[in-house]
Amino acid sequence: MNFSPLFYFWLLAFCCFAFLANGATLIEDEVEVMKEIAKKVGKKDWNFSVDPCSGLENWNSSNAVKGMLINAVTCDCSFANTNLTVCHVVSIVLKYQNLTGTLPSELVKLPYLQEIDLTRNYLNGTIPPQWGSIKLVNISLLGNRLTGSIPKELGNITTLKSLVLEFNQLTEELPPELGNLSQLERLHLTSNHFTGNLPATFAKLTKLNHVRLGDNQFSGTIPNFIQSWTTLQRLVEQGSGMSGPIPSGISLLKNLTDLRITDLKGPGSYFPPLSNLTNLETLVLRSCNLIGTVPDYLGNVTTLKSLDLSFNKLSGTIPSSFSHLLNMNILYLTGNLFTGPLPNWIANPDYTDLSYNNFSIKEPELLTCQQGSVNLFASSMKEHNLGIVPCLGNINCSKPSYSLHINCGGKLITSSGNITYDEDAQEAGPARSLRAGSNWAVSNTGHFFDSSFGDYYTWSNTSKLTMNNAELYTNARVSALSLTYYGFCMRNGSYTVHLHFAEIMFTDDQTYSSLGRRVFDIYIQKKLVLKDFDIAKEAGGVRKAIIKKFIANVTGSTLEIRLQWAGKGTTAIPFGSVYGPLISAISVNPDFMPPVEKETNKSGSGISVGDIVVIVIAGALVIVFVFGISWWRGCLGQKGSLYKDLQGLDLKTNVFTLRQIKTATNNFDIAYKIGQGGFGTVYKGVLSDGTVVAVKQFSSKSRQGNREFINEIGMISALQHPCLVKLYGCCMEGDQLLLIYEYMENNSLARALF
Repeated sequence: MNFSPLFYFWLLAFCCFAFLANGATLIEDEVEVMKEIAKKVGKKDWNFSVDPCSGLENWNSSNAVKGMLINAVTCDCSFANTNLTVCHVVSIVLKYQNLTGTLPSELVKLPYLQEIDLTRNYLNGTIPPQWGSIKLVNISLLGNRLTGSIPKELGNITTLKSLVLEFNQLTEELPPELGNLSQLERLHLTSNHFTGNLPATFAKLTKLNHVRLGDNQFSGTIPNFIQSWTTLQRLVEQGSGMSGPIPSGISLLKNLTDLRITDLKGPGSYFPPLSNLTNLETLVLRSCNLIGTVPDYLGNVTTLKSLDLSFNKLSGTIPSSFSHLLNMNILYLTGNLFTGPLPNWIANPDYTDLSYNNFSIKEPELLTCQQGSVNLFASSMKEHNLGIVPCLGNINCSKPSYSLHINCGGKLITSSGNITYDEDAQEAGPARSLRAGSNWAVSNTGHFFDSSFGDYYTWSNTSKLTMNNAELYTNARVSALSLTYYGFCMRNGSYTVHLHFAEIMFTDDQTYSSLGRRVFDIYIQKKLVLKDFDIAKEAGGVRKAIIKKFIANVTGSTLEIRLQWAGKGTTAIPFGSVYGPLISAISVNPDFMPPVEKETNKSGSGISVGDIVVIVIAGALVIVFVFGISWWRGCLGQKGSLYKDLQGLDLKTNVFTLRQIKTATNNFDIAYKIGQGGFGTVYKGVLSDGTVVAVKQFSSKSRQGNREFINEIGMISALQHPCLVKLYGCCMEGDQLLLIYEYMENNSLARALF
């Protein structure tokens, strides 16, 4: 039951009028109880020289947050008194006050009490089982440090209409006795540590209209008995721990206006039957392992304002009926397998995100990744394509990148290690991609539902930070759902990725603002590398730096780092909309030695003309020298002599073992064969460090192949230039002559020239 400000105003006005008109006072026994309660919860500013029912002093302050009373003791003076001279406490509201005590069992001594609201304090301990004997209507303990289980005795409060226990540390299974709360309308249990299945007795809670169960450790499937909650208007179950599929009985909940189910475990399942839910305004079925197509009937739910079906395996085309959804504000289809052309109405919603799909877009390189309010980042790239996303355009990668440094959410800075971090302070949006740096882009998907603050995409710390390189952690990039950093034109090879984090939105004190928990997942190169990452927990507190290190193999010139919220953590501490990924900086460095860059000459080449002449002459001399030695010793057909002669040359290349090359090419598997030449065969291979190479195998029967081997190793080892393929090394064992080159994708001549 949602107690509106008008309700509180009416109740307060009525009680104050009765008090002033008749001189009624709180009964003395209850005054003493209020003193005990004040001591227990840590309320130190109640003035007991003034009657608690007077509404004076601090018994009923005028402080309010968005129209809500946050400090009020309300009395009723009409209980069996003809002259209205005696009052009883019926409501205690102490919100946003950072009280540090425990929950008072003394409430049982207030026989007329109907409401206890201790939202957003710093209370600890357990819920007193004695409360089960009070005829309460509303219990709200949101945002405290409560532990233990829910007492089964609360199931005796048959008058209870609202039970709000969100954002605490409560544990164990839910007591079946709660199913006896026949008048219950609101049940909020989000962000605790509850386990087990939902009790079958909950089927009796037929008056529920608002249920929130997310961020727990429940097990089992979503029970089909929820079909008995026919008066339900809002069901929010994000990251609850339950498994799919979504039960068919959900089709009976015709009064639903807000349905949010995310991050279900279990196998794939088809879209749930929702055709009867014609009043829906918000529908979020994210990461629910949905497969198949999206039903056309959704286009008939014209009340829909927000639709999020992201991160499933939905396929087919977007239903044409969606063009009827004229009230749509947000449409998220991110991370699916949708195909077909882009509908001509796709820009109608305020924000649309189609990133990471398989749409059929003609000449996608002609479309930018952001088309107005539509995010098209990687919207036409197939899963197996590791090339640069087409919407970034025809990028000239003539100069590969060997590192990536980004000050996420902040300005261009140079750290104490003399490393320059790119600026990343541009304003994002609920469905927005930006090409921010010379070799990187960022894509954001997500809207803060239930927000009391509004959407935001960066955050700045206002207090002094004391960690090393504090300037890296002053600002951060944030997201309500998914944040992707995409590096391109990277040289293939192994890289070390350092992700810098510091929690700067929670406080480090004894207030409710310190009780938030931010939890999200980290993916690198589309692989989950860290599940349920909690910044403050890993760092040992807030405003402390934590750097997470990962190894990434770049095989297609691109590096993808994605942070994603999976429904875990608090969502309204210290205020609504504090959740999801937050990152301070990114640092990516190669695990190999990048080639030394030459000073650019006037013609734009990376090496001077004089150097080229010298290199060519030196290469020719090396070849002549090799031929002379080979001819003199007659070793072109003798592998042992060949090896000795090459050992005597100053060739700057590595020598690989035959075992290494067999492992890299799967023992020269025919499936790895990529070419055939006059002197042998070329195979694709992957070295143990992840480097992709091309292995040229010279014919063991060809004397001319031996000569070609000498030619190539002499020439290529002497020449180094960005426009020449790099020779990694050679192998000479048994009857094998092998050259190991840098691998280059077989592409168009135009791309090769660029």
